Amino acid sequence: MLLGVNIDHIATLRNARGGIEPDVVECAKICEKVGVAGITAHLREDRRHIKDLDVKTLKKVLKTRLNLEMAMTDEMLKIALSLKPAACCIVPEKRQELTTEGGLDVVSQLQKAIKFVNPLEEAGIAVSLFISPDLRQIEAAAKTGAQFIELHTGQFAEAFGGVNGGNEEKEFEKLKKSAIYAQSLRLKVNAGHGLNYQNVHRMHEIPNLIELNIGHSIISRAVFVGLGNAVKEMKGLIE
Repeated sequence: MLLGVNIDHIATLRNARGGIEPDVVECAKICEKVGVAGITAHLREDRRHIKDLDVKTLKKVLKTRLNLEMAMTDEMLKIALSLKPAACCIVPEKRQELTTEGGLDVVSQLQKAIKFVNPLEEAGIAVSLFISPDLRQIEAAAKTGAQFIELHTGQFAEAFGGVNGGNEEKEFEKLKKSAIYAQSLRLKVNAGHGLNYQNVHRMHEIPNLIELNIGHSIISRAVFVGLGNAVKEMKGLIE
């Protein structure tokens, strides 16, 4: 499996003081030097962490792939087509949420999703739909023309180890079954959300996952061991 590092929370730290430190681009360069497969940045509609200048600069300086997370809006489609990142991951978005709370509901907005995905794919941008491990959502995702899905691993992460009475095995089996089903529909499968140094080993039990996108856990670990070391540790766990 490959590792994509989400650098949103480097920007969160920077924005807390309104200055320029820590530098988002320098963070991405450190991750790149350690050998990650890609850098993920979520350009939210309210710009609470990553800013427009961040993604423009990242696109210019990165040698590895830039994966732009974004909502399914006209504004974000225009930005993506202008920026032309290597990949886009389409996520649901709520202004009041602290982090992405669930998967994109492709079933209820299939035609909108098709119209959104097609110009991105035509521009040579690999598109992923961030969805919950739900077979109906996977079937709908396969109809959009997107190459990838990214399975939302949040429920598994919350249930890991029986925390809060959660059923880890039940949530894990949803992920595994969903990945296998998606692959049968010729979708490529990534995964992410809530994965950390304790639970990520279970992703090895899911066949043919391509990439894990991990952010908060790595940035948190970096406070204690440094960013380069934090990334190396996670890479060691997933490779």
